[in-house]
Amino acid sequence: MSDTDPAETAETDADETPAVIAPGGTIGIFGGGQLGRMTALAAAELGYRVHIYCPEADCPAAQVAAAATTASYDDAGALDAFAEAVDVVTFEFENIPHDSVQRVAATRPVRPGWRALHVSQDRLREKNFLREIGVSTVDYQPVTDEDELASALARIGRPALLKTRRLGYDGKGQAVVRTEADVGDAVAVLGDQPGIVEAFVEYEREISVIAARGIDGAGHTYVPVENQHTNGILDQTLAPARISPDLVMRAEATARHIAEHLDIVGLLAVEMFVMPSGGSRGPGPLLVNELAPRPHNSGHWTIDACATSQFEQFVRAVTGLPLGTTERHSDAVMKNLIGDDVKDWAALAAEPGARLHLYGKAEARPGRKMGHVTRISPREES
Repeated sequence: MSDTDPAETAETDADETPAVIAPGGTIGIFGGGQLGRMTALAAAELGYRVHIYCPEADCPAAQVAAAATTASYDDAGALDAFAEAVDVVTFEFENIPHDSVQRVAATRPVRPGWRALHVSQDRLREKNFLREIGVSTVDYQPVTDEDELASALARIGRPALLKTRRLGYDGKGQAVVRTEADVGDAVAVLGDQPGIVEAFVEYEREISVIAARGIDGAGHTYVPVENQHTNGILDQTLAPARISPDLVMRAEATARHIAEHLDIVGLLAVEMFVMPSGGSRGPGPLLVNELAPRPHNSGHWTIDACATSQFEQFVRAVTGLPLGTTERHSDAVMKNLIGDDVKDWAALAAEPGARLHLYGKAEARPGRKMGHVTRISPREES
């Protein structure tokens, strides 16, 4: 996909479809992972059916959905049948081909729309968009080959992060360049894909805010949370984040600002770095790192600690229902179960106060998210 593809290319003839999908309707979801699974469970509680579209059979989401289509994303016949069977379409990951979105958008509303997908699918496009709307990010520069990498490193300095512009998550598709010896490994990660070099910043903590926005433009945010990583994968999330009330307001305002400019109907997760006061590698105390226009790993705690989980909120937004409250009734620590961590399921199930959530994946592999456990505690007022 070229950078010049306008968001408007996903034109829709679905404007005649009622804005609100009443309970009893069917939500189509592209993608079959754990985010789709938890969305399907939340949808069922509100009286909706879910139809999963995923290339893999027996995916986690399909196990709990009313229907599932197992087909590639470029299967025109399967896409048409999928669109015919649902009332609204959304997605649980953002790397859906443009042509697939355009095809179903011709007959069914897709929420959020193509613009949110188009921006979030490409790291360079995402950072350019953020800068255009006045949101601070780390310094960055696009690269396509080893010569451009050398030029970018000379300008940005070392250490730096080289990332592929598309795909890549949980530490995949990226490399840290500290010395000349690291350049070869970075080039190997890049391969023949376009990339982006980002300045390596020493931040105090990473936080994220999940913003919800309805079809009427109404918006709510969940409290900022603190994310702690191991080997590039989210290990645990602390809710709320240990930041000042001023930063809470700024982080929430930033997330709402981005959601409005993307015209989100659904959820938008905004990851941010909290910079040290007076730090020299950034223009302010908050730098936006990444966007995800969907439910997010750092929002799993809301299932057990909020009146309205991020998944229920997602369903409410894409079907046109009024948004629910984002107030939390408890503080929480959410820990991912990665790989063999899931083997502790029996002990976790027996632990008083631990809320265990397993994703139905048959094989535990290193780096694979198999489930999560949330431990809640009485809410402390700041």
